[in-house]
Amino acid sequence: MFTRIGAVALKKDLHNTIAMCEALGNPQHQFKSVHIAGTNGKGSTSHMLAAIFQKAGYKTGLYTSPHLKDFRERIRINGEMVPEEFVTSFVASQQTLIEEISPSFFEVTVAMAFSFFAKEKVDIAIIEVGLGGRLDSTNIIKPELSVITNISLDHTNILGNTLPAIASEKAGIIKPHVPVVIGESQPEVAQVFLEKATETESIISFADQRIQVKNLRRKTMLLADVYQNGELCYPDLELDLTGGYQRKNLATVIQSVSVLTEMGYEVDTPSLYNALKDVKNLTGLQGRWQILNDNPLTICDTGHNIGGITEVMQNINDTPHDQLHIVIGMVRDKDINGVLALLPTDAHYYFCQPQLERGLPAQELAAQAAQHHLVGDVFPTIALAIQTAKDNAAVNDLIFIGGSTFVVAEAL
Repeated sequence: MFTRIGAVALKKDLHNTIAMCEALGNPQHQFKSVHIAGTNGKGSTSHMLAAIFQKAGYKTGLYTSPHLKDFRERIRINGEMVPEEFVTSFVASQQTLIEEISPSFFEVTVAMAFSFFAKEKVDIAIIEVGLGGRLDSTNIIKPELSVITNISLDHTNILGNTLPAIASEKAGIIKPHVPVVIGESQPEVAQVFLEKATETESIISFADQRIQVKNLRRKTMLLADVYQNGELCYPDLELDLTGGYQRKNLATVIQSVSVLTEMGYEVDTPSLYNALKDVKNLTGLQGRWQILNDNPLTICDTGHNIGGITEVMQNINDTPHDQLHIVIGMVRDKDINGVLALLPTDAHYYFCQPQLERGLPAQELAAQAAQHHLVGDVFPTIALAIQTAKDNAAVNDLIFIGGSTFVVAEAL
């Protein structure tokens, strides 16, 4: 399982997924879908789109990964997790096939999700890519729309160690004659997407060139005025995902909705407003700049690569506080030095290890952090690290918990 052991768990082609889905009657062809890839933001973008379609009256499937607390978070319809009985009966009924093909955990999960969505006859399913795009198990669908949020360095051991190489893998979800929305027009990679869209004869749009999210302000919600091609289309739009980085995801979502409505999908303005201010309740999204406690203010975020941590640091700087306490753990196959270089030297650190084989021992993390002048203590468990941070923090301090999705999962 990739979550636990890393790259050796990956199957490097679509053979198993195709074989499994063929044996199941090709469920991936029995529902409409939107396919979402990208280094950062694909989870938030997927959940926002799912919430909007749900509110607009569509029976909406949502497939995401990884899960934080419960495996069933990965497969939802209208926000409800797949029933336990479906999971157990699917695995039992496919046992022979699983032993025959020897698929990865992720391949089985994708086949399970597609079977569930087909069986339940969803109107549309929002499908988040697991890793990369071209060779990802989800890439056997022919969606209504492909979406790529952005490109940053992550999983470089698998996807390549330059932005164009990573972009090329993610561009693999662009299908013939299927429109594509790119969230950010990044100069290093825009050409990769333009060339791929030309090759597949796909209409391409860059969300940040069409949609402007202005007057961003944070109260209990994130508030913004959204312009399309210079015209105000959504004044005072409220979003219950309050990280400042959601500005980019919001632009991607609005552009995606715009393209889908041009194709005949019906999303009225009240549905869009009501969905975005209630994304977490509608879809069960967790771990995105999530407030765990008010006194002292304790926040977790699943950002875990250079792009994600850059956005997290922006949020921390925008949040008034006295002393900063950072509970941090990481996994071995990330750009650890790249992330540590972005962190502030005046925070107090609580180093810990997520409980999985890929987890970087807390002592090793502390040693690497010391090279970046980051000072703190080492803890045997995440729970103890968080408790100590709470004990040490004054009322106006800020505790941040992150560095890895798996640290956030344990914190929750």
